[in-house]
Amino acid sequence: MYRFLLTPRWWGINVFVVLAIPFCIFMGSWQLGRFEDRVQDHETATTQHEEARRDAPRPLAELLPLDKSTVGKQTTVTGRYADQLLVPERKLDDREGYYVLTLLRTDDGRALPVVRGWLPGEPDPAKVPAPPTGEVTVTGALQAPESPGSNGVSGRSGWPAGQTGSISAATLLNLVPYDVYDAWTTLNSGDSGMRAVPVSAPQNSGLDLKAFQNLGYTAEWFAFVGFVIFMWFRLLRREAELARDAELGLAVEDAEDVEATETDAENAGEETERAARPSPSNA
Repeated sequence: MYRFLLTPRWWGINVFVVLAIPFCIFMGSWQLGRFEDRVQDHETATTQHEEARRDAPRPLAELLPLDKSTVGKQTTVTGRYADQLLVPERKLDDREGYYVLTLLRTDDGRALPVVRGWLPGEPDPAKVPAPPTGEVTVTGALQAPESPGSNGVSGRSGWPAGQTGSISAATLLNLVPYDVYDAWTTLNSGDSGMRAVPVSAPQNSGLDLKAFQNLGYTAEWFAFVGFVIFMWFRLLRREAELARDAELGLAVEDAEDVEATETDAENAGEETERAARPSPSNA
């Protein structure tokens, strides 16, 4: 009854199943590994942030170029405050507000963006405390440059004068006439009564939407394994039932019934056609 498994059609089906199952298992395992890596990155970033609060501040030059291991580290920088910008649409404790961003010019001519604090409401330069004058030394947590549209950063463009949507060298170089470090820092204590901005985790190091997408893809690939096996057994059962019916003669009887039905239909059609023809006596 299972001799049909040796036909070319079933050889193709079996080869497909044999290749599809391990491929789906491999892809599901790979997506699960990606999810586990993101969980590990999240735990590592959390641990690093806790350790960074206890570490002694280090000069900026020792922490650059910035990477995941140095994001959140305490740094100390000396310079003079220059241009000041407001960063709108930033929430703190579920309240809408804005960052006060002031560029600190260092001795080498470049500037480090420093978030001096957060204020509630709509951006209003009249409410922003003026930065300290003269040479100052600031201490804060080093942060990675922001990308528009990610991690709560607005993807809008065309901000009013004196405002910027994201904090990065690529954005600020179009707003100030000097070079800017591709990093920024948030002060440990808010300046002039403003609230300090908390340290944020580096991008792609948390349990974000991408992480749960990986988990969803894992479930999909393993579901495909079950679907392939289910369809193979369903086809096998159907083919076996047809083969059994053929051995019992049921399929032949069905064919004879169909042929008889077709013959009766043809005969009925011929009789109808003869009845419709006019007789010679009526011609």
